[in-house]
Amino acid sequence: MRFYIFLCGLAILGTGVAALSVLDQSQAPGFLQGALTLGGGIVICGIFSIKMQWHGIIGAGVLALLGAARGLGNLPDLAKFMAGERPRGSTPLLETGVTMICLLLLVKVIRALARERLRRMLEAEE
Repeated sequence: MRFYIFLCGLAILGTGVAALSVLDQSQAPGFLQGALTLGGGIVICGIFSIKMQWHGIIGAGVLALLGAARGLGNLPDLAKFMAGERPRGSTPLLETGVTMICLLLLVKVIRALARERLRRMLEAEE
């Protein structure tokens, strides 16, 4: 699970760095700042999970939930992009990529928490 948290955090950081070369000079710094904030927070949660596993995993899940919720608000821009209206350039595609990464991480964290809950319930029965 830790590897997946680190991988998702680094992938989000990578999209921020890629935005510097793909986006306009006026939009790139804002996207980079958001990617550094979200991706860096997820990497920090991964580092934190080394010492206290479930605290770091839950923290990564909360950040993934926040990133996914923010990204789902950008779906109308993606629909406009697909229809051919591109006032923001290719920003909606990068935002959708970050949203998908966050959704995948969120699902993975929820599954891990459900497995841990089941393990603890079975352990308590014995």
